[in-house]
Amino acid sequence: MADGVQELELQPRGMNSIANGVQSPKTKHYRWWFRVAVYIIFLISGQATATLLGRLYYDEGGNSKWISTFVQSAGFPILIPLLFFFQPTTTSAATPPPPPTTTLLLLYIFFGLILTGDNLMYSYGLQYLPVSTYSLICATQLAFNAVFSFLFNSQKFTALIINSLVLLTISASLLAVHSDSDNPSKISKAKYVIGFLCTLGASATYSLYLSLLQLSFEKVIKSENFRVVLELQIYPSFVATCGCVVGLFASGEWDTLRKEARDYGKGSVSYVMTLTWIAIAWQICSVGLLGLISEVSSLFSNVISTFGLPVVPVLAVVFFGDKMDGVKAISLVLAIWGSGSYVYQHYLDDLKLKKDVKERTLVSTNDASHNVEVLME
Repeated sequence: MADGVQELELQPRGMNSIANGVQSPKTKHYRWWFRVAVYIIFLISGQATATLLGRLYYDEGGNSKWISTFVQSAGFPILIPLLFFFQPTTTSAATPPPPPTTTLLLLYIFFGLILTGDNLMYSYGLQYLPVSTYSLICATQLAFNAVFSFLFNSQKFTALIINSLVLLTISASLLAVHSDSDNPSKISKAKYVIGFLCTLGASATYSLYLSLLQLSFEKVIKSENFRVVLELQIYPSFVATCGCVVGLFASGEWDTLRKEARDYGKGSVSYVMTLTWIAIAWQICSVGLLGLISEVSSLFSNVISTFGLPVVPVLAVVFFGDKMDGVKAISLVLAIWGSGSYVYQHYLDDLKLKKDVKERTLVSTNDASHNVEVLME
């Protein structure tokens, strides 16, 4: 019976701890869905805000790729106070011991360096592409993540998931062949191609990063509480920020920042506030993303991220005047269709899981009743 309850709480990965009867399975089920809902809100709102403000930075005269990369990780200090509210969980005989400090340090450095390179590629993409095109290319992240999840996280492919991959690939391909009509006049063809390739490469790299994060949760850290999520966001972000500072000085962009702030279209105060809110928004987005990885899976977190991408092109049309022509509209519909295809697969998996758990619970109950009858005889 206990085994059946435990599997019911595994929805599908996050609710895998039993609280010794203090809370009912239904209460814990609702708590799990509440946490997932909060993480989804963090992810979608942070992603949309950061992307639009990043485009605003370039449109108003910002030109530093390293400062744009820097703000994607530099907001981590706002998360540090939360570490004092979420203390480490007490270990017990059933709790696996924490990994060695050296292992964690190497893990943080490794993820931090991946973030540095990935954020730099995203900066090139956001500078050289319209927001709508940039966001739709990012939808390929789901396809890459499905492949990496299959290789590293034992993700199984179904007809719906394959359908999702095909639709998202076609969506990005339409944007690639349609670049001439979508290319703003102020951006050269070469820069547009660079932006497209960098965004595509960043999507692949970030998908690999998410799958390796899930693998780390399962094989190395072996813990899924919110403090672990915070630590896995704060420490790699610190490493990535240090890497960006080195890049700022090595590239010589540090010397141009004062002039860039002075010449910013909306003024120097707006320049600082734009960068500050970009940094905060990316941290909110990252907490949501990591939270979904710890509670569910890297592929699910990427599905939610991709599902939220269509919000950005719509807002870009409203705030930045990006045109939404026929080809881009078709690409947008395919992106939504591809994302929805995987969400529906997750829904089917959830129904199957509940059905299997219910059947096992009934079998366990019948076996227990039979044993009682035998003992009474």
